[in-house]
Amino acid sequence: MNKVLLLLICLVTCAGLHAQVVTYETAKKKAQKSFDEAQMAVREYKLEDAVSLLQDAIKTEPGFTDAYGQMVITSVEMRKYKEAINSFEVLVRLDSASTRPAMLAYCKALSGVGRFKEALELVNAYIATNKVKSAKAEALKVNLDFAVNMAQQAVPFQPHNMGDSINTKDPEYFPSLTIDNKTLIFTRRVNGRNEDFYVSEKDDSSRWGPAVSIGQPVNSSSFNEGAQNISQDGKMLVFTGCDFPGGRGSCDIYYTLKTQEGLWIEPINMGAPINSRDWESQPCLSPDKQTLYFAKETPDAGSDIFMSQLQPNGKWGVPERLGPNINTKGRETTPFIHADNQTLYFASNGLQGYGGMDIFYSRRQADGSWGPATNLGYPINTIDEEASLVVASDGKTAYYASDRADSRGELDIYSFELYPAARPLKTLYVRGFVHDAKNINRRLIANIELTDVATGFNIANIKSDEYGNYLVTLPVGKDYAFNVNKKGFLFYSDNFSLKNAGDQDSSYEKNIPLQTIDSAAVLVLHNIFFDSKQYVLKPQSFPELDRVVALMKDNPMMTTEVGGHTDDVGSDYDNMQLSERRAKAVVQYMVSKGIEEWRLQPKGYGETMPVAPNTTEAGRAENRRTEFKILCFTY
Repeated sequence: MNKVLLLLICLVTCAGLHAQVVTYETAKKKAQKSFDEAQMAVREYKLEDAVSLLQDAIKTEPGFTDAYGQMVITSVEMRKYKEAINSFEVLVRLDSASTRPAMLAYCKALSGVGRFKEALELVNAYIATNKVKSAKAEALKVNLDFAVNMAQQAVPFQPHNMGDSINTKDPEYFPSLTIDNKTLIFTRRVNGRNEDFYVSEKDDSSRWGPAVSIGQPVNSSSFNEGAQNISQDGKMLVFTGCDFPGGRGSCDIYYTLKTQEGLWIEPINMGAPINSRDWESQPCLSPDKQTLYFAKETPDAGSDIFMSQLQPNGKWGVPERLGPNINTKGRETTPFIHADNQTLYFASNGLQGYGGMDIFYSRRQADGSWGPATNLGYPINTIDEEASLVVASDGKTAYYASDRADSRGELDIYSFELYPAARPLKTLYVRGFVHDAKNINRRLIANIELTDVATGFNIANIKSDEYGNYLVTLPVGKDYAFNVNKKGFLFYSDNFSLKNAGDQDSSYEKNIPLQTIDSAAVLVLHNIFFDSKQYVLKPQSFPELDRVVALMKDNPMMTTEVGGHTDDVGSDYDNMQLSERRAKAVVQYMVSKGIEEWRLQPKGYGETMPVAPNTTEAGRAENRRTEFKILCFTY
């Protein structure tokens, strides 16, 4: 016989009876009346009232087994698992034969407190002795099999309530952060009715200030605004609006933009093809704002996660379902793409989990597809519904909503440290504005490209906004080539070496001056690479040189000098020779790409023209450079 059942029988024989067993048929009319009213309250989802009525029934008839059984089931519905377990244990002491109707609820209660192995043993015994196949028991068994296998690998999880600045008696949920971790926006259901957005800012001591309403025109008193996501630069907010005037379906996706004065504009429906007659919700922007992820109602599954990419004409493309590693025949919701643009978190009840909706993560593969989804594990995921997880740019601080025991009322927002295996890449950023080098007040809309130096893979390709502002994310662990270009100007070149960034926390503020194309203009090429004391171009140099080639092909009357420069390590003669050979290597590459040799003049300067002191490695690195100088230019 199953050892758990033996334990239950032992409880009966060892504990003795403390009250006479009473069923519904033998109970007093007063107890029957309380029980009947409790059943009606359950059907009307008035669970607190049901518990109170069941307590009245038990007070009238202390041995009322039907009341204890219903108490187990109702307590589980309320996710009060310890109370359910206590009620079941009383039921066992009263009459072990009457436990079967409440057995599956008891198993769920055991699961709710992490006692998966005991719950699985009981479910297996229940199935083995059941005359009719129970779909509910079979589904619970699947979840418990998974939980038992995973429970031995329980993950670290210590959530902290974000406190009174953020949380109130009203439910707060859907947290969203900017990349600098200084702005938190979330949804609050005010007085249990109207959903609005609230914002909290970090003060100088890194504490979250009191949350305030984001205000009109985004918040309204007539409609619910929810499931929002703020862009990494804090300039764009995407959100869900249901039953808005002019909406295309029950729920549509809207956006609003922040002006230079810090005000949000009137929300705009994202229109077709994003929105349709179906339910679209829970949008999330990629860090470069070029891809929109969202949940969409589907006829063949409850909901799936879709993506749409911004087209060159400024319109959003036709949404596409994410692949089979993400979407299932079940429901997938609450997508969140991290600032690293490589790690996706989402919720699903179609992937193997503990029960209900669990949170998963997937990594982007080299070919752009999404890898296998990984369950975040217990106790982050439980038998209940988990969703809407976001992770800060540091890659380890996570935020989610829960109604834990220390909540201020209902759902509160919590933070916790995400365990290492589930972390995205820590992500820094570079931000600033693009301007005319001759007039800092003339801001420019320019193309900005970020490239992985090692692979040549394009990480980001965006435009600065109408005020010249831009923000580009920089996941640590790689070296990046950074280029800014605009027709009629020399492109700007920079390099961010983050392969060995370690615990580096600083990001970059960099305003980009673009030089007009004219004689004597000098372009420093920061992404031309040679091995130490060598003059053979490394392949990582080719993307940058290809940009120079394109520039010269666009301007066929341009002639240039390619200048090589070194630091002061080594002899003057050796450095001069090395710089000349490197300049010639650059010229040879450009000639191989179709540029006439007469338009290119190689020249070595050795260590004679430093731009930084040679007393530090950083200074010497600046001095080791290739310059592109325009000698003659006519249109």
